[in-house]
Amino acid sequence: MTADVAVCGLGPAGRALAHRCLSRGLSVVAVDPSPERRWTATYAAWADELPEWLDPTLAAATVARPTAWGARRHELDRPYVVLDTERLRDSLALDGAEIVADRAVRLDRRAVTLASGRVLTAERVIDARGIARSPARAEQTAYGVVVDASAAAGIEPLFMDWRADNGAGPAAPRSFLYAVPLGGGAMLLEETCLAGRPALDIGELRTRLLHRLRARGIALGGDEPVERVRFPVQGGRPGPRAFGAAGGFTHPATGYSVAAALAAADTVAAGQNAWPPSARAVHVLRAAGLRALLALPPADVPGFFDAFFALPAPLQRAYLSGRADLGGTVAAMRALFAALPARSRVRIAAATSAIPVRSRGRGGSAMME
Repeated sequence: MTADVAVCGLGPAGRALAHRCLSRGLSVVAVDPSPERRWTATYAAWADELPEWLDPTLAAATVARPTAWGARRHELDRPYVVLDTERLRDSLALDGAEIVADRAVRLDRRAVTLASGRVLTAERVIDARGIARSPARAEQTAYGVVVDASAAAGIEPLFMDWRADNGAGPAAPRSFLYAVPLGGGAMLLEETCLAGRPALDIGELRTRLLHRLRARGIALGGDEPVERVRFPVQGGRPGPRAFGAAGGFTHPATGYSVAAALAAADTVAAGQNAWPPSARAVHVLRAAGLRALLALPPADVPGFFDAFFALPAPLQRAYLSGRADLGGTVAAMRALFAALPARSRVRIAAATSAIPVRSRGRGGSAMME
């Protein structure tokens, strides 16, 4: 029998899409090698990014005004939500779908060939398997520990903290501290390489995190739960046959994708175009923004983010979340460019135009280009 939709991959994006297709009465076949696996990553979003159909009680914690640091402190006037990962997965029920525990090895317009040799047919076949790692693709990496909130009482919720107390040398590629409550009296403290080609190694990030926490008077017992993160921030293919990271929903300059996929799931389930010309243009501009980040010398990174977080809140939101907001994205990039020092403007103009620029000294760029 031919299903209405075949979804390959049951991570957050694929499961959300299959769930919304089922809510519309469509017949769904979902393929994943381990469809019952639990999700262990931390997923968070700006509260205003989440779709109305998502249960608001899925928030494990909400930070009304998170903080960001470049060289100085910024308070962001935008609520930030950390999702309860287990409850999020369970809320995206797949009752009525045919769940196939197998690996998709070939996807055609209306057929999926599985590793077992079985062929599934559907009116629409959608790839939600994520993006394969490649040396040609920039990645985000992170190493974090989950601690009792009382042990981290001196650290406020941090969206990004680029201050230089993690033991890295001044010419070394930069990483930042991400610190968010997880609910239930727990807090995630995570050292993050925003983007790199190659990205900072997990071991290096662990060393930096431990150094940073010691510098801030936070002692670890050594048995804390650990989170390790590594995924490509580029390589998705915008279009009707892919979704989530595979479909270009990852913001290449931040690594965020889950909220964008949740917000677009209804549109794709309805068979509508999730990639109007404005969204495709924003996708190109965001790729240019990634090139700019990869080209920044380490010393310029805190000032770059100071300039960004000093922008008016609507411009910040447009760049971070406006997937189809071409006007807002252009305005944000123009305002940021104008606020940067001349040396950064020259480098960013060259990088966004894909003109190679060599860094002086041995340190290379901030993000390991």
